[in-house]
Amino acid sequence: MRTGARIHHDFAAYARACWPRLLLTALKLTGDLAEADDLARRTLARVYARWRRVPRNDVDFHVRRHLVRSWLRRAWPLGRRADRQRAVLVLRYGEGLPDAQIGQLLGISTGAVRHVARRGVKAAGGDEQRLRAACAAAAGDVVPGPVPLAAVTVRGRALRRRRAAVAAAGCAAVLAAGGFVAVGLVGASGSGSSSGTVAGREAGSVRIVAPGERVQAAPGVEMWLTADGSHWSTPEQANQFRALDTYPRHQPGVSVQAEPVKGGYFLSGLYYGVTGDPGRVELGTGHGQVAANVLTLAGSPGWGVWYASTPLSARDTKTLIVEGVGGVGGVGGVGGDGDGGVGGDGGDGVRVYDAAGAVVARLRSGGWRA
Repeated sequence: MRTGARIHHDFAAYARACWPRLLLTALKLTGDLAEADDLARRTLARVYARWRRVPRNDVDFHVRRHLVRSWLRRAWPLGRRADRQRAVLVLRYGEGLPDAQIGQLLGISTGAVRHVARRGVKAAGGDEQRLRAACAAAAGDVVPGPVPLAAVTVRGRALRRRRAAVAAAGCAAVLAAGGFVAVGLVGASGSGSSSGTVAGREAGSVRIVAPGERVQAAPGVEMWLTADGSHWSTPEQANQFRALDTYPRHQPGVSVQAEPVKGGYFLSGLYYGVTGDPGRVELGTGHGQVAANVLTLAGSPGWGVWYASTPLSARDTKTLIVEGVGGVGGVGGVGGDGDGGVGGDGGDGVRVYDAAGAVVARLRSGGWRA
């Protein structure tokens, strides 16, 4: 069976199995059968458009997350307060999900889930049993029919083509901008080469992901998080794992590791022992500061993974990791309160900042431990 046909068959089997419960969950959220049917269809179409990237051991989580977030976005980008409260109550009392999983679905902390739930229960008269009965009654005597598979897959293919077109347009814009800069450099210097220095910062981001959600961190590099640590795969190293219990979680710190990839080294590491989510992570190289991308789980667990989306050169990797103290290769050392670290005074190394811009963890250049 061809790859495309196999993927379609795989999705079709899942869609037929999940459609009844998906439609009933949508009905509990919307309270209207026609709206619930449209929401469930749109959810499956969005999932079909990304089916190749959905982890097969966590499909239900991704489908439910698409459903809830699509419903919250329908009238307001982040959902109105009443909608978020309804979503929490439905997931808690209608679906029986634990608060931690609800937080991951909504992208909020477990404490926030409990706070919203308390307000919702109070508004309902303080009777949790009544809420469970109301959620059950919302579905009524509805018996879901067969999944509208043809309509879902047509819509999903359209979304996939639209996403590919947007990505292609973005790449074209980047290339066009790069060409403009190159022309400017030639005009200024009179030659086709620059001085070789890179000023400023590359853009980074902080992204909340679901457990097991795969992220394309760099060409040929895939990363994902689970409750016990980070995983990654490169062309040379498949399914590698870094456990959290190897680090002192009671104090802030950050690690670094380098994996050889085509064109340089892929740099990544863990930050841990941090209160809340980080504001940004920066790397100090011989060519200035580079802003790393950050992945973390919902609920502000105090740890996550950072990575540089562009491979660093051997020179910059050596500047960041080795120079300053001349440490040996191994797992990244522990940063203290932002002023210490295992290394010496070699350089900026890796810095983790909080949302206010203060350094909360640091690993100085050369700060490796065997």
